[in-house]
Amino acid sequence: MKYTKATNYALHIVAYMIKYDKRDNLSLQPLANHLNISPSYLSKILTQLVKANIIQSTPGVNGGYILRKNKEDISLLDVIKATEGSSPMFICEMDENHQCKIQRAMEEAENVMETYLKDKKLIEII
Repeated sequence: MKYTKATNYALHIVAYMIKYDKRDNLSLQPLANHLNISPSYLSKILTQLVKANIIQSTPGVNGGYILRKNKEDISLLDVIKATEGSSPMFICEMDENHQCKIQRAMEEAENVMETYLKDKKLIEII
């Protein structure tokens, strides 16, 4: 299993915002410079995080991005789902009756991993 580069960046963006811990908005260009990400790509990732209600954006001269969720509540799973979505990682294409034992085993494994990622808060890591 492999997560996209966007997920890698999103985890680092949110970790930085937690560590930054300011009430002031972070603007796009300084954040892009700090993380060494192109502003256009960063903007796409930030949009996904806004849609997932992890951060919020404020337009205007003093605008930018701040955490929307409480920093103690943001899990790895929250950020991963913001960028990767919530589709199952494995779908059995061989069994039309949904009786596939391999599918069930993969679902169990995914549930264990999701529980771990849900319980692991970013603030604990940084």
